[in-house]
Amino acid sequence: MEPKEQHELYEKARKRVKQKKRLYYHFILFLLGSVFLIVLNIIFKVGEQKFGEWFKYAVVIWFFAWILHFINVFITNRFFGKDWERIETEKLIEKHSDKLEKLESSLIKSGKITPYDKLPESDTND
Repeated sequence: MEPKEQHELYEKARKRVKQKKRLYYHFILFLLGSVFLIVLNIIFKVGEQKFGEWFKYAVVIWFFAWILHFINVFITNRFFGKDWERIETEKLIEKHSDKLEKLESSLIKSGKITPYDKLPESDTND
């Protein structure tokens, strides 16, 4: 494996670990924050409402936000992350170049252009 590939793999792994670490911190903050809200409402009677205990709504909304974060880290990122973007881009470029080659060969066969009329290949390693 080349050093560049090793570095890319290392960077990818490092970013992934960072994402998971943030998710775990978010979960710990959610737990501590939920306990704080419960204590604030039940023990100190902060924000008593006639319609019920407000902290339940806050905890449910926060839990929903954490679930979205979880989905982003473990599901969405896996399917729609940078690797997926790169692979899809490469597929589209390959498909486009195949179509151009077919079009060019059909134009050469029909006599509308000669092989010398082709544009020079561009070097992508500038």
